[in-house]
Amino acid sequence: MDKNELLTGVSETSADSEYFSPIPKGYVKGKTKYVIVMGTVMSGLGKGIFSSCLAKLMQDKGLKVAPIKLEGYLNIDSGTLNPFRHGEVFVLDDGMETDMDLGTYERMLDLNLSKDNFSTSGQIYRSILDKERHGDYLGRDVQMIPHVTGEVKYRLRTLAHNTGADIVFVEIGGTVGDLENAFYIEAMRELAYEEGPNSCCFVALTYILEPKILGEQKSKAAQLGIKQLMQSGIQPDIIACRAASQVNEKARQKISVFSNVPISRVVSLADSASIYQIPAMLRECGMDFEVLRLLHIEDRIDLRKGRQEWAKWCDFTDKIGKEKYEVTIGITGKYTSVRDSYASIINALEHSGIALGSHVKIEWIDTSEITDKNAAEHLKNVDGIIVPGGFGIRGTEGKISCIKYTRTHNIPFLGLCFGFQMAVIEFARNVCGLKKANSTEIEPNCSEPVIDILPEQKKIEKLGGNMRLGGRNIDIKTGSIAYKLFGNSESIRLRFRHRYEVDPRFIEKLENSGLVFSGKAPNVPIMQILELKDHPFFIATQAHPCLTSRPLRPQPMFTGLVASAMSAKYPQEKIAPFLQAVETACK
Repeated sequence: MDKNELLTGVSETSADSEYFSPIPKGYVKGKTKYVIVMGTVMSGLGKGIFSSCLAKLMQDKGLKVAPIKLEGYLNIDSGTLNPFRHGEVFVLDDGMETDMDLGTYERMLDLNLSKDNFSTSGQIYRSILDKERHGDYLGRDVQMIPHVTGEVKYRLRTLAHNTGADIVFVEIGGTVGDLENAFYIEAMRELAYEEGPNSCCFVALTYILEPKILGEQKSKAAQLGIKQLMQSGIQPDIIACRAASQVNEKARQKISVFSNVPISRVVSLADSASIYQIPAMLRECGMDFEVLRLLHIEDRIDLRKGRQEWAKWCDFTDKIGKEKYEVTIGITGKYTSVRDSYASIINALEHSGIALGSHVKIEWIDTSEITDKNAAEHLKNVDGIIVPGGFGIRGTEGKISCIKYTRTHNIPFLGLCFGFQMAVIEFARNVCGLKKANSTEIEPNCSEPVIDILPEQKKIEKLGGNMRLGGRNIDIKTGSIAYKLFGNSESIRLRFRHRYEVDPRFIEKLENSGLVFSGKAPNVPIMQILELKDHPFFIATQAHPCLTSRPLRPQPMFTGLVASAMSAKYPQEKIAPFLQAVETACK
């Protein structure tokens, strides 16, 4: 039986066949190749970073790429996960709440991804059980093989078909050997067999230990992890060795011998100062052309386009570490012990800083101990403040004190989501005279609820996937700071994740007291952006603008914050006014 017959045969659902691998209508075998990235030894090695950087190199050569993250947990999405455990929740434009690695893919590839680019075991099982109840498996006892593995392959092929990708990059979360990943690994083995030779490239990301007490690199853990992968029926084609320093030749040779992989495809990936320099590391060791040769698609690339795109990327990365200025931005968060909780904010600041020629130093501020009386002491070293999103009561009064201090002392301020709501409360209390102003999230029986739950949210009882989520259009007030930041645009699009809003009953009083709502939802009284006129830079949004910042297209609100902080710190340098600087940086 040839491979075409196999693909036809495995799509049959009769009770007599042991095959079950549904194929999307119109799917063409061989058109799309697959690069499958798996980890060994331990999690947290940067599989998403590696995969996105390799995909970037393929994209720059004119190939169309589509990433997908496969997660082992039973949650339907990442929306209810604690940031302490899994980092930030990254919201896609279609409203899907995903793992932070999807943010890495979007930033590196400058793509807007969708729910098709993210899958969890919970989604897989729910889909299968729904189909079973619907009668789609007539006559069959539904099992891990072939039905669960078939569902995984179907999702990969659907993504390939819908996007027309030359290469689908598959990242499997966790490590080889995790019980929850067993069916993903098996599905990848089946996929490689069904698609035929030169259809899949397996990459094992591993870690080389270097105990200080021994003073040398040890590869045994990596060898055992790779052997475990091979025992699952998968022969890795490339082994990427993560380490604190460059992996020496001896360690690479040992791994090559024990894994049946040529040493030219056992590559060293030492720690890097910036993830945006990793594509150059992969390019330098020839990783891009190794993949092209393994997949037999050298004839699809556009070398001319590749050179042009690579030149643009190098213009960006060449500026890293060579910034002339430095500003300190304080972030008043409640998850500050885990930096991944604010990954998109950190990246957005880096993008804007590089574009403006300024290193952005971040100072993490715990607001649980901050009051109006000691705010000056806590904020004395910062040039600007970000109050980010969050949930719950802890530290809210401290955030309000920080906002009051920035407003009254002309310190550049950017509020995001919850920070937008806190800015409204601070202004209502201290400018409008609404001394009892609060949010019903914090004080359910508040007598002056300037922030209240959205009407459509009041009847919802479950937590997962039901907030006001995803990309939304915003009408911008002509002549406002927001209008100028976004290049004189009357309408923009940002991403949201919230349940609460400014209570419409208080909007007129807030505006009459000087608060400018410069961004509003079309056709409904939902305030999206606020700002103050007589302030160097005071702006907040109910959205999460950090989610749409890109290395070559920094997000204007973050660029405005950094530029304003630079103008205040270096007045003698005659730095361009922040709006002019933003216009230049965000072209």
